[in-house]
Amino acid sequence: MTSFRKTTYLFLSLFFMSCCFSLYAEAQRVKGKRARKDNAGLRTDSLPSDSLLPDSLATDSLMSDSLASDSSDKQPLDAPVVYEASDSIVFTKGGYAHLYGNGKVNYQNIELTSAKISMNMDSSTVFAEGVMDTAGVASGTPIFKDGETPYESKTMRYNFKTKKGFINDIITQQGEGYVTSMNAKKGPDNDIYMTQGKYTTCDNHEHPHFYLKLSMAKVRPKKDVVFGPAQLVVEDVPLPIAVPFGFFPFNSTYSSGFIMPTYGDEMNRGFYLRDGGYYFAISDKMDLKLLGEIYTKGSWGLSVASNYSKRYKYSGSFNASYLVTKTGEKNMPDYAVSKDFRIQWSHRQDAKANPNSSFSASVNFATSSYDRSSLSTLYDPSSYSNNTKASSISYSRNFPDIGLNISSTFNITQNTRDSSLTMTLPDVNISLSRIYPFKRKKAAGNERWYEKISFQYTGALTNSVDTKDNLLFKTPFSQWETGMRHNIPVEANFTLFNYINITPSFNYTERWYTKKIMRSYDEQAQEEVRDTINGFHRVYDYNMAVSMNTKLYGMYKPLFWKSKDITIRHVLTPSVSYTYTPDFGRSKFGYYETYTYTDENGEVRTTEYSPFEGMPYGVPGQGVSQTVAFSLQNNLEMKMASDKDTTGYKKISLIDNLTANLSYDIAQRRWSNLTMSARLKLTKSYTFNMNATFATYAYKFDENGNVVTSDRTEWSYGRFGRFQGYSGSFSYTLNNDTFKKLFGKGDDKDKEKDKKKGDSEEEDGDEEEESTDSQPSPNRKTENATLDPDGYLAFKMPWSLSLSYSYSIRENTSAKINIKKMRYPYALTHSLNISGNVKIGSRWNVTYSSGYDFTSKEMSMTTVNITRDLHCFNMSCGLVFGPFTSYNFSIRANSSMLTDALKWDQRSNTGSQVTWY
Repeated sequence: MTSFRKTTYLFLSLFFMSCCFSLYAEAQRVKGKRARKDNAGLRTDSLPSDSLLPDSLATDSLMSDSLASDSSDKQPLDAPVVYEASDSIVFTKGGYAHLYGNGKVNYQNIELTSAKISMNMDSSTVFAEGVMDTAGVASGTPIFKDGETPYESKTMRYNFKTKKGFINDIITQQGEGYVTSMNAKKGPDNDIYMTQGKYTTCDNHEHPHFYLKLSMAKVRPKKDVVFGPAQLVVEDVPLPIAVPFGFFPFNSTYSSGFIMPTYGDEMNRGFYLRDGGYYFAISDKMDLKLLGEIYTKGSWGLSVASNYSKRYKYSGSFNASYLVTKTGEKNMPDYAVSKDFRIQWSHRQDAKANPNSSFSASVNFATSSYDRSSLSTLYDPSSYSNNTKASSISYSRNFPDIGLNISSTFNITQNTRDSSLTMTLPDVNISLSRIYPFKRKKAAGNERWYEKISFQYTGALTNSVDTKDNLLFKTPFSQWETGMRHNIPVEANFTLFNYINITPSFNYTERWYTKKIMRSYDEQAQEEVRDTINGFHRVYDYNMAVSMNTKLYGMYKPLFWKSKDITIRHVLTPSVSYTYTPDFGRSKFGYYETYTYTDENGEVRTTEYSPFEGMPYGVPGQGVSQTVAFSLQNNLEMKMASDKDTTGYKKISLIDNLTANLSYDIAQRRWSNLTMSARLKLTKSYTFNMNATFATYAYKFDENGNVVTSDRTEWSYGRFGRFQGYSGSFSYTLNNDTFKKLFGKGDDKDKEKDKKKGDSEEEDGDEEEESTDSQPSPNRKTENATLDPDGYLAFKMPWSLSLSYSYSIRENTSAKINIKKMRYPYALTHSLNISGNVKIGSRWNVTYSSGYDFTSKEMSMTTVNITRDLHCFNMSCGLVFGPFTSYNFSIRANSSMLTDALKWDQRSNTGSQVTWY
């Protein structure tokens, strides 16, 4: 085995040495061709005496080879050569054409543009270069394009027949990076051989922020770059980091390849390599990524991820992870091994795929200890406050011909704090569109009253269980809660006196259960005994109702505002409904049972219960119910003349909705609490909501001195009602434009002036990094700074600040009651959350979030993230203050191909600071 390894290493060494020698030989051959003359070439004295022809064209071996062959037997080109120039075209002896001013030459799929082009018609050779101005700055440099691959250079010599050429100071973009070289030769198959080249992803070609200095390289456009010894250079400073050879692939389509892992150390698990593996480019519609992680103390993990998409059909992603975490020392009391997994699946169906059916999935399932084991979530502060995971898979089918819709969902809800889990498999809903059974197919005359009678059908099926995540597959089916519900509402709609809408209705509900639980009392054990009886059990109820509603409109013109045409409209919508429900607690229905027992004092007591208590769709209520409900809705709007348009009006919503609800049970002779809700449209994008409750009945003391609700209303004491509290929230975002809209009336005029002058927004001072060369970078834009009215550089710093205030005022029943007023004191619970960002210049960005709980008088977790765009690199720093104090720092290349190779990450270890409950 040892000799085999030595032979293998020797073979690989010889192979890479031969590759390097081949590249070196090719580079030397390029240099030699430029220096020597072909014996069969054209002599210098045979060139025309036109001084405009460059000397290099006469000594070019490419041209001399072509002219030597053409002198004996001129071969025509495969296609015509089309050329043009904006300034002039000069023809000289020997078949030369000189193009001045934006010259352009086209041959087949080859295109050459330059400020100055010299072309020989007979030998099919061309020479191009830029022109120098009085300041020594070159402009109109050659741009050569063969197919879809462009090349930029300072000078170029090319032969159309042999498709070979020499290029000086070449610049070509390959993939996400740029390849430049002082001297390069282009082969007939578009391969480029370079010496003293550079590879970088920085678009500043003259002075890139970083690059790999290539001693020799071969470029296959849109395929790859193979190079010999190379050295990393940052800010023109060579670093002691070199590689003997390298390979960069360039693919416009998906390609498979290795994924470089990240390294680091974790206090409990040791040094690690993670997120390394292989990427499979299966097709344009699907991919696959396999990743792994390993720790020096024995922990390891595997994960698989895939993305898929089919246009106009569906798209989604899948991710599964498995972790084995080992903590402590083996054979020691603190040694522990945990095995966790996580499954994430997201599927979306395109709306155009099938208009009558849809399928979607959003799955996020994990074991309860996964978040504390995975490093990706361990350092994420948001994962600590999110203890609930929800997953759902749904499918729906619509049958438009019969008006039937069927939908089914599969739901899982997890609580990672206590490992509890609720699963519903399946949850089916069936609905049938409203049907008018008495409507005539061929109606003649007015609609009859019985034609307005209609009915619907809705059905639901559920099968659910509550358990722990480690007991999910061990739970017997008998512990699952299964039920089905049918609901058939019958109603009609009539109009009384053309203003009052009357809607009578009859609602029938039936429930099917697969079990019921009977209770009894064991005198010997002195405890309640439950017996589950499986079978088909039918539970039904029904009620009848009638409702009336109308709308009242009122117009009002305020007298205190005579200067403008203002009208206030008030819309009042009162409604009254009556509902009757029979007593389903009677023994003939069998929905309620009783058992008797003797307590410890020797008294005989009776306990009433329902065998269907806790079932998915509940059980009908006891006692006769006759409820009269009152509702009053208010809408207040103002219409006033517009300042901008003398003939137009604008509407302003004063109170979008103010609703009050109250009901009275005639059978029980008891009022409900008064509930009120208000909705105000403060702006087009923000609506303020508030809900409040007023208790109808007052407090009293019972025989034991406890505070209970009495049968006497607050109205009998001359009070409106006991205010129980309300809650709400308010949020607003401030930014640069907020104060401009309020105070900056002249900003629009300033912006219009800036637009006419062609001024643009200011750039950060370090973004416009001037090159030491007098020639600006070709891909860098020079922008004019914006000046304020005083002629100074305008200061501009984009920022935003979002304020979110939530509050809740409730009766504090844990406090002592005021005996005189019979009122509990009110407790205020409120908090303020702040988040936003500040852009310091065009490359610095700071985001932050924090908050304060006024009740506990504590700051919430505060996070600050600072990012810096370093043009070719990106630097970020995150700080967390509060219960999970930590930091992280990262700097990496922006290129997706180099982001895993050129990076540095540093983070603090918060694993020991996190407390899990």
